[in-house]
Amino acid sequence: MRTKRLARLMGAAFGCLLAAGVLTASAAAAADITLTDASGRNVTISDASRILSIGGDITEIIYALGADGRLVGVDATSQFPTSALKDKPSVGYMRALSTEGVISVGATLIIASERSGPPEVVKTLKTTSVPYVEIPDQYSPQGIAAKVRLVARAVGAEAGGEKLVQQIEGDFKTLADGTARIKRPLKAMFVLGVQGGRINVAGQGTAANAIIELAGAKNVADAMNGYKPVTDEVIVELAPDVILLMRRSSGDAEQDAAQLLELKSVQSTPAGAAKRIILMDALYLLGFGPRAPRAARELMGRIYPDLGGEATGGHTGTIK
Repeated sequence: MRTKRLARLMGAAFGCLLAAGVLTASAAAAADITLTDASGRNVTISDASRILSIGGDITEIIYALGADGRLVGVDATSQFPTSALKDKPSVGYMRALSTEGVISVGATLIIASERSGPPEVVKTLKTTSVPYVEIPDQYSPQGIAAKVRLVARAVGAEAGGEKLVQQIEGDFKTLADGTARIKRPLKAMFVLGVQGGRINVAGQGTAANAIIELAGAKNVADAMNGYKPVTDEVIVELAPDVILLMRRSSGDAEQDAAQLLELKSVQSTPAGAAKRIILMDALYLLGFGPRAPRAARELMGRIYPDLGGEATGGHTGTIK
């Protein structure tokens, strides 16, 4: 009897030690993380088990880090991978958020692009008990690396973040090897849309300008800032060799391209005469997430088809 009792006591003691070890490990895993976000705020994260991602690039990073199982919601721009919007509740468009909609998903952590809005809603969300981490949106290889590292730290996946950064940097090196072969940069123009008969084009400080330059081309509208409507005379004067258009989740991009080619101002440009309009997915082209170097490489291949194997796709993007 005494032996059995001793065995039971030893077993109980072992169980307590094991439980203590588990609790210690859990406590370590749930240790607070304090970081400085894009707004300069120090944000402390105690629980990253239920994440709301606002921004297609941020959602893409979370999936790439293997933390998508913790996503309890995304925004409408989170269109890659396609399962994001299909499997996760949506809080709507990132620039038209509502406080109630964001809170309703029950997240313990909100990771949002600094472009999220409206400002009054973001201001309110930052005052709640749920940590709100604002992610910088810089259109450069260095900006993407910083973005990945901050998201990785917020979700407790720093090792995975560094591995992803190395992969992205390797992709940018491959891109640079390709653009080094370009002898004469072609002139490209990104068209956001046509409103009131005037074409809205991308200038400096835009993702479109950055991706054009990364692809080894020259943005013909780089003398202006942001997205601006321009006159027919300006379009003719800019004389782009190629025009870029986005494929959106809704709408007929091919029809948009055809309508663009019907404009006399466009017909008077080298791009219009050759019917050289390149269509690419909006998030892929302008998202500046992990796929950005590959998007730039594909764009390079479409602008410079003679580079052949230096880019994926191989299609010139000409609309006929």
